[in-house]
Amino acid sequence: MEEVKQAIIIRSDIRMGKGKAVAQGAHAAVHSYEMAKKKFPRLVSDWEMQGEKKVALKASLAEIEQIYSLAKKSLPCALIRDAGLTQLEPGTITALAIGPAKASDIDAITGHLKLL
Repeated sequence: MEEVKQAIIIRSDIRMGKGKAVAQGAHAAVHSYEMAKKKFPRLVSDWEMQGEKKVALKASLAEIEQIYSLAKKSLPCALIRDAGLTQLEPGTITALAIGPAKASDIDAITGHLKLL
């Protein structure tokens, strides 16, 4: 069975408190998981059996937009825009999650990013 994981990418080129960043990443992770469960139930089942591996990464807005453009073609993913109720302007892109999906597919487009 191939390794399955989820990547959670937090935007690093804006000022966002730690709690805010965690919440935005959680929004992305949940939305991406829901998409994966509908489109790729077997992969989600494998992911759950493997311990639900997640990796937290950081990226600039340009990197997130480029990765999202590639990911949305074939992978479950969720791009999060802030509602603007606290620290950020409404519509600010804050996080992206990809997967659960094959680790090799995620690594192909996120492998250059650094850990958060």
